[in-house]
Amino acid sequence: MFCFQCEQTAKGEGCTKIGVCGKQPDVAALQDLLNYAVKGLSQVAVAGRKVGVNDQQVNQFTSKAIFSTLTNVDFDPDRFVELIKEAVQKRDALKEKVKAAGGNVEFGEGPSTFKPEPIAGALVAQGEKVGIQSNRAIDADILSLRELLVYGIRGMAAYADHAAILGQEDDGVYAFMQEGMAATLNRELSVDDYIGLVMKCGEVNLKTMELLDAGNTGTYGHPVPTSVPLGAKAGKAILVSGHDLKDLEEILKQTEGKGINVYTHGEMLPCHGYPELKKYSHFYGHYGSAWQNQAKEFDAFPGAILMTTNCIQKPRDSYRDRIFTTGLVGWPGVHHIADKDFAPVIAKALELPGFTEDRDGKRVLVGFARTAVMGVADKVIEAVKNKAIRHFFLVGGCDGAKPGRDYYTRFVEQVPDDCVVLTLACGKFRFFDKDLGDIGGIPRLLDVGQCNDAYSAIKIATALADAFECGVNDLPLSMILSWYEQKACAILLTLLYLGIKDIRLGPSLPAFVSPNVLNVLVDKFNIMPINTPEEDLQAILG
Repeated sequence: MFCFQCEQTAKGEGCTKIGVCGKQPDVAALQDLLNYAVKGLSQVAVAGRKVGVNDQQVNQFTSKAIFSTLTNVDFDPDRFVELIKEAVQKRDALKEKVKAAGGNVEFGEGPSTFKPEPIAGALVAQGEKVGIQSNRAIDADILSLRELLVYGIRGMAAYADHAAILGQEDDGVYAFMQEGMAATLNRELSVDDYIGLVMKCGEVNLKTMELLDAGNTGTYGHPVPTSVPLGAKAGKAILVSGHDLKDLEEILKQTEGKGINVYTHGEMLPCHGYPELKKYSHFYGHYGSAWQNQAKEFDAFPGAILMTTNCIQKPRDSYRDRIFTTGLVGWPGVHHIADKDFAPVIAKALELPGFTEDRDGKRVLVGFARTAVMGVADKVIEAVKNKAIRHFFLVGGCDGAKPGRDYYTRFVEQVPDDCVVLTLACGKFRFFDKDLGDIGGIPRLLDVGQCNDAYSAIKIATALADAFECGVNDLPLSMILSWYEQKACAILLTLLYLGIKDIRLGPSLPAFVSPNVLNVLVDKFNIMPINTPEEDLQAILG
């Protein structure tokens, strides 16, 4: 196996024996083969669009299949076998439609013609032949940009799938996924061609995040500032982690009146700010803090656990029997719910002891998405003009277990009292419970939401730029970002597409970015690695 798509990849170079995430070599090979199959399906889909053939089932499958290969989503080899077979079935059926419409589907040997072996072991062998390093002669910069494009598309596919669940789709998003995946097979593309494609990926991902924002706010209302307890309430309990608001809504509906309190974990914390979710009286609070403590937190939680998306480490045996997954998420031997009937989760929660007594804890504020922040824009603008607010820092992104992420805690702790910190995504769990006080009634720590709420942060920044009649790069705003997996890649590409400069990225730079590609990013966008909090604050504030 060879995989270097996440920040924690072995030695900062690539996982070759077993994934740092727990991914086994057979799963890695099957993911590579699914990626290969989706590229072939995409070739046919692109050809189909040229002659008016556009299959919505193929589009949705493309998105789901790409999403399934994102870090920490699906580690179940049996499910990948089925996805590979389905990709080929859909490819061949679509070929017939395209042929009938007069389209050309002759691409020579490759992913558009390969036939999957009938047994899993042979499929693994096929996958081992088509992985990242299958073409040893490929130019290092082309490989770097090719994989950056694929990883950006994977992040975009995650957001597109979440949006589709809430009824928000755009054919242009599916069209670009297929265009981009098919383009990676074109050996004539230059470095400039790939740079154009990764920038387009950033552009389309902005649209995708807008779709998800519309799905979330259109269904559950715009988030409002909300105080969330970090303690516990006596009673039966279910913990919901991940990103999927629809699954959280369903578990709240199905547990109503059953004496079960529902808690959030990880990226689900911002859900407490949505009016249509917070109306449930048994939606109590947030349990747990950081991604790297997940196993210990799950061990200590006395109820059932529902994982809705990709924030899952390899489950321990100590809690494996009470963890349930939904959507694309899967581990071998873990309960999976495919139909949103959460009766098994509820039964497990009623069987377990739950919390035997109330536990007091801190409270944190959430719900500072764009409508909440722009609702007090006049106060923010006045505070900046009066120099009560000197600078804004967007400190957010992914969390992870590898050492070095305490940088973000130390950075926020040292931000001067006349500065405001906006944060989003699971990286905030390094400092989300810090009491930074306020500036004239404006909290100094503003939780914008989940990772996809980078859309809200972008809207806040552009609105402030409009108010001050300047560009975003001219604002007293600095972005200090952490990355772990491919949604962070997609968001970074969106920020670069928008021309945002001077981004500090950490805790380490991507292993898949070659020195020459990094130089391009530095020259054009002044993207830079983090140093120490003291050095970076001095460089920014002087």
